[in-house]
Amino acid sequence: MIVPVEIVTTLASAATMLIALAGGFGWLITRMDARFAAQDARLDARFDRVDARIDKLEARAGEVEHQLTEVKIAVARLEGPQKRLLSAR
Repeated sequence: MIVPVEIVTTLASAATMLIALAGGFGWLITRMDARFAAQDARLDARFDRVDARIDKLEARAGEVEHQLTEVKIAVARLEGPQKRLLSAR
């Protein structure tokens, strides 16, 4: 069976186009993965900074709570014990 040159050329062109399309998609996926990796790195750095700030705020809140407890104790000492209505004999 003899195959005309036009059919062979058409099949070769179609195969070349499919290979080029697959290569293009491969390149696109590789490029997008690299961009997403860079974006993830930037977001991770930003989240790390936010986490550090939150840790600082939690430490400061703990310190303020400790100082507030000390102030409450000092006020209670200044007020002294409550007066009783009946005195002990």
